[in-house]
Amino acid sequence: MTHTSKPGTSQPDTGKPDDSNPLPPDDLAPRLYEVFAVLGPLYRRVSRKVELNEPIEGLSIGVRAVLDLLRAQGPLTVPQMGRAQALSRQFVQRMVNEAAAHGLVEAVANPAHQRSSLIRLTDDGRTAIDAVITRESGLLKRVGGDLTGADVERCVRVLTRMLEVFEDVDVN
Repeated sequence: MTHTSKPGTSQPDTGKPDDSNPLPPDDLAPRLYEVFAVLGPLYRRVSRKVELNEPIEGLSIGVRAVLDLLRAQGPLTVPQMGRAQALSRQFVQRMVNEAAAHGLVEAVANPAHQRSSLIRLTDDGRTAIDAVITRESGLLKRVGGDLTGADVERCVRVLTRMLEVFEDVDVN
């Protein structure tokens, strides 16, 4: 029985593509289009699901995003939130105003900048976003299957790389 090896290696040639080598740009681009093709519908479906389920807390998808960011990072200015979410400052301000009208966030003095207040969660805001995260986590647990931690890490790595390519896009 004759075994063939991959050129330049002692590894057997399995006839399968070598997933350990980076794809050349001409091969990578169409594969990343596949990611975009999945990401758009996924984002829209998740957004719709969140908005359908949020009447309990009274949250729009935009307010939910603001509350989640504040939960994760602590008090931020509106411009900081806009940059973190790649959204216009004006849109974030509207979401902050909506959240404040429901008593979910409050503005506090910013020692680093007199004219740009810090926005922080209120106790009601923390309770609301915690309830949303708990409910969404229940949905995400249904993904299941054979996904590994390494699969998720790779997915996050790819999406982060894609995001970095578009960092210079002006959202205002």
